[in-house]
Amino acid sequence: MRAKVQIDHKEFTVNLNLPIDISLTLSAEKNNPSAWYVDAPKIQPVKDGDWVAKVSEGASVNFNNIYFNPHAHGTHTECVGHISEEFYSINDCLKQFFFTAKIITLTPEALGEDLVFSKRQIEQKFRQGEAQAIIIRTHPNSEAKKNRQYSHTNWPYLLEEAAEYLKECGVEHLLIDLPSVDKEKDDGKLLAHHAFWNYPENTRFSATITEMIYVPENVADGNYLLNLQIASFQNDASPSKPVLYKIEP
Repeated sequence: MRAKVQIDHKEFTVNLNLPIDISLTLSAEKNNPSAWYVDAPKIQPVKDGDWVAKVSEGASVNFNNIYFNPHAHGTHTECVGHISEEFYSINDCLKQFFFTAKIITLTPEALGEDLVFSKRQIEQKFRQGEAQAIIIRTHPNSEAKKNRQYSHTNWPYLLEEAAEYLKECGVEHLLIDLPSVDKEKDDGKLLAHHAFWNYPENTRFSATITEMIYVPENVADGNYLLNLQIASFQNDASPSKPVLYKIEP
C-alpha cells in the first residue's frame, strides 16, 4: 500500500506496508531497559481475595495492572511539562502525528570525563529546513541497547549548543537512543532540554523530545516519514511508538 504525502509543499511517496518501528518494548523483565534508579516494570494480574485475573488460573479474562515510569522504562515522548513549574501534558502539546524526519548517526566526542555531541557534529549532517524531526542514532549501536541498564553510567549527551542549533533549525521533534538528551547527573540544569524548548523565555509548546529509541544498523541514515504515536496520558510524558516509513525516490 503506497501513499502520496504532502508536507510543507513537499510531495513524496511512502510504502505503508514497510513500517520501521524504532520503539523499545516494555516488559516485566529485569532486563527491560531502564534508567533513573528505579526498579523494573511490573505487569501483574488483578487479585480480589482468592480470585486472580488470569485465564490460566481459572478466570475468564486476563486483566493486568501495569506499573512503570515512562521516563525510565523505555521509549517515551515528553513535552515542556517535563521541566516546567506549570503543568503541561504531552496529550495536549502533541496534536499532529506525521512529520518529515531525518536519521543521522553520531559518534560522541570526549569532553573531560564525559562523552558529548556538539553543534559542529550535527551541523555537518543536518541543515535548517531539511526535516521537521531529527532522529539521532548514537554509536556504538549494538542490540544491547534494547536491554541496557543506564543508571550510574554517565551516558553521552547533547551539549547545550547542539540543542540550541536544532531549535534554530526549526526542528520540532528530537528523537535519540539514550535515556536523556542531557547529562545523567548535572545538578538539575537540563541545559539541552531548556535550550530545545526555549523555556521559559519563548516556550515552544508543540516541540517534543523522544528518548530511548533504537534504530537498527540496517536502517540507513536519510529521509523518512515519521509517525509519532503516543498513549493519551495527561502527563508530561507518555510511552510512545515512533514508526518510520522510507521515502521512495
